[in-house]
Amino acid sequence: MSERDKVYDYIIVGGGSAGSVLANRLSARSANDVLLLEAGQDTPHGKIPPEILDSDPSYAYADKRFLWTDLKVTTEVVSPNAPPSEYRPPLRRYEQARILGGGSSINGQMANRGAPTDFAEWEARGARGWGWDDVLPYFKKVERDMDFDDEFHGQQGRIPVRRIFPDLWTDYAKAAGEAFAAAGYDYVEDQNGAFRDGWFPVTISNAYERRVSAAIGYLDPGTRRRKNLAISTDTQVQRLVFEGRKCVGVEARVAGQSKRFRANEVIVSCGAIHSPAQLMRAGIGPALELKNHGIDVVANLPGVGQRLMDHPSIALGSFLRPHARMNEFTRRYIQVGLRYSSGIDGAAPGDMFVAVAAKTGWHAVGRQIGSMIIFVNRTFSETGQVKLASADWREEPVVEFNLLSDRRDLERLMHGFRHMAGMYEHPALAAATTLPFPAAWGDKVRQVGEVNLKNKVLTGVMARLLDGPAGLRDYLFDKFIIDGYRFDQLLVDDEALESFTRSAAVGVWHASCTCRMGADDDPMAVTDTAGRVRGVEGLRVVDASLFPIVPCANTNFPTLMVAEKIADGMVSAG
Repeated sequence: MSERDKVYDYIIVGGGSAGSVLANRLSARSANDVLLLEAGQDTPHGKIPPEILDSDPSYAYADKRFLWTDLKVTTEVVSPNAPPSEYRPPLRRYEQARILGGGSSINGQMANRGAPTDFAEWEARGARGWGWDDVLPYFKKVERDMDFDDEFHGQQGRIPVRRIFPDLWTDYAKAAGEAFAAAGYDYVEDQNGAFRDGWFPVTISNAYERRVSAAIGYLDPGTRRRKNLAISTDTQVQRLVFEGRKCVGVEARVAGQSKRFRANEVIVSCGAIHSPAQLMRAGIGPALELKNHGIDVVANLPGVGQRLMDHPSIALGSFLRPHARMNEFTRRYIQVGLRYSSGIDGAAPGDMFVAVAAKTGWHAVGRQIGSMIIFVNRTFSETGQVKLASADWREEPVVEFNLLSDRRDLERLMHGFRHMAGMYEHPALAAATTLPFPAAWGDKVRQVGEVNLKNKVLTGVMARLLDGPAGLRDYLFDKFIIDGYRFDQLLVDDEALESFTRSAAVGVWHASCTCRMGADDDPMAVTDTAGRVRGVEGLRVVDASLFPIVPCANTNFPTLMVAEKIADGMVSAG
């Protein structure tokens, strides 16, 4: 049989976290013929780029080789009826992985799950069978916990999970822990145990100081040897192929040539930005928008691309004194986290999170600056959207996060900034740091953060000057690092703090919810609870775009869980 005539049981579009799980689990059944397509490069055993393997993620997420480099988004609220002359939020880069393993190959390796209340809300929004008791077995199936063995943890999974405990922390992390304890927060040894407020060693998907991505864990040499699994990287899907209302395959560009692959079922796992774009280009989505782009409507699903969510965040930076910087015990620079409750109406406990980072970049200046990244763990802002710029597969979609569209998110970030600023009055943090400042993750920071020789040289010179006389350091901070707002000003001026928060708030790469699963009578539900796209046949979506709401967690492990659960249902049904 020629390649053109071959019909796969499953074609998986996207080899990220979800796609890697699906490829492993579906091909484990020898009767299934599975094809995995990934736009980025492969990461086979023995040939994984060292930047990907590195326990320190600051090189991987700043390396253009592993990213969709043309993707830009807006994070500030976009008024839908604003005239062209009105202020338009600036476009910002939004690092999305283009490599086998997807986000798990470049992310911070944070391996947390969310709150039981998150999944109760999933069920309340129509995702029956996705409550906490339903999803916990699949979280456990993902992991091999290297520290704990109890009812909350798995021991046989493909992703190792561990923590770096306080005795190996940097002095900055230890000082933050002391400040949190003095503020009345409990020390919680296990972040993924019983969900409660407190400070803890962050849980990571990492073993022996090496990243274990979904591709490394699920597409290991043994899995790749399966005769019924084919992996095609450097392969970008141009469109989904339909015959009537049934998806029968894909058209993809491989090595500069267009090829068509047929399947009984296609699974789109391109993430919450690119999955809805794939559906809309195929005629599945809001009918009016599709017609405006000259696309024939296959299924009018108004929820495609809508209600995009992320965790809005701001940061409080500081200059680290030499003794408080990274030590020789680990390359992991986010060692301690804080989960706390804002107490606002409508928010479940644990709705806020702070990640304490003992460096802010791969370069010399990044190693001198620490930060507290404050984000809304349970956001109420869900008016973001992904729209097509055109029907052309080569053009990135229009992405509007509208991060602070709900004022409760703005107010919690403002309070969080001042709450964390108060921590710097604790003697331990005062001894470890100096010059606290409001930090913005803008394009200027991203430009300096690109991995290249020029930035290495420039930051090396700047770092030597910053470690010089205090007066010179104060001048350089004022001239080159502090951008518009001063720390003391934001502690007393509500208008200035609101302005800073609105302009500086960014997502933390947790894009989700644009192809939500839900009940049959929900007009905004794109899929059923097994990821099957409504109104068509032979097509599923399985990735973070299925989430009814973004959980109180970094999204990689919830994505792995979703893929495990849906794959289990598919294998059982088949």
